[in-house]
Amino acid sequence: MKEDESTRFTNYLLTKGYSSGTIERYTLDVLRFEKWTIKENIPLESVSYNDVLLYIQYNKKTLTQASVGHLVNSVKHYFNYLIFAEKIQDNPTDQIQIKGIRRRKLYDILSKQELENLFHNYQLKEDKTKENFNWYQLSRLTYKRNKIMLGLLVFQGLTATELNRLKVVDVKLREGKIFIAGTRRSNEREMNLESHQMLDMMEYILKTRAEFQNYIQKQNDFLFNSNGAGNNLNNTLTKLMQKLKAQDSKTSSIKQIRTSVITTWLKQYNLRQVQHMAGHRYVSSTESYQINDVEGLLEDIEKFHPIG
Repeated sequence: MKEDESTRFTNYLLTKGYSSGTIERYTLDVLRFEKWTIKENIPLESVSYNDVLLYIQYNKKTLTQASVGHLVNSVKHYFNYLIFAEKIQDNPTDQIQIKGIRRRKLYDILSKQELENLFHNYQLKEDKTKENFNWYQLSRLTYKRNKIMLGLLVFQGLTATELNRLKVVDVKLREGKIFIAGTRRSNEREMNLESHQMLDMMEYILKTRAEFQNYIQKQNDFLFNSNGAGNNLNNTLTKLMQKLKAQDSKTSSIKQIRTSVITTWLKQYNLRQVQHMAGHRYVSSTESYQINDVEGLLEDIEKFHPIG
């Protein structure tokens, strides 16, 4: 790959949101592939599906399945660049999938509208005849807490672990932001709250949370508390998911909601932005969510298996 071609390939990957480290790895992999094509006397722009299969067989002698998969993925990006540059029409790697590589589960993805409906349709049935009962007052407080948590799942794509770890100080009401601390497996990040989340969050922090803690007799600095004796929200979130499933049978889990949120983001923002929003330490983690883009999968099916 000539220097000017390498620069154009780099610029192409930058527009896609890839980090400098990822771009360097892709470039080295493409140079490795190019070296093989020269040896086989195959011009890069004339590489066919069968040529890629031969390249895979060649590398299987010395590399693991995962390493071969990474090589093919890098080459796939290069052919996508060549299509972008109008030097070729089809990507010879599109139909190739390396077996034996662990892939992220394909979920029944909720659309942006379905996610918003999940939030807005989650309501408590008011019953004024029961207002004086302590259990009913607690259920109202529980509902308000759950509504805040559901908003953070649907609009900020938080994980169950992140909900468990949130502290009151992590919410920046004046700035309209929330801070999510990093872990061994995720990066810290600060995210904007939606405008309709702000009033509910303000009421929860200034009033509801204190009332709820009085009922359950807990005093701590966590943003959310469970109804039980411990601080873990797993049982609380399980009950919340049961109600959401009853509300919409398509809903299955918190992981499904997060996957749906990230899949929606990938349609709106570049890969690097979504990596930050999701708190992923590696861009490859963000890339793995692209398989959940059903519309994209349908386009591929129509392209390679035309009907009629």
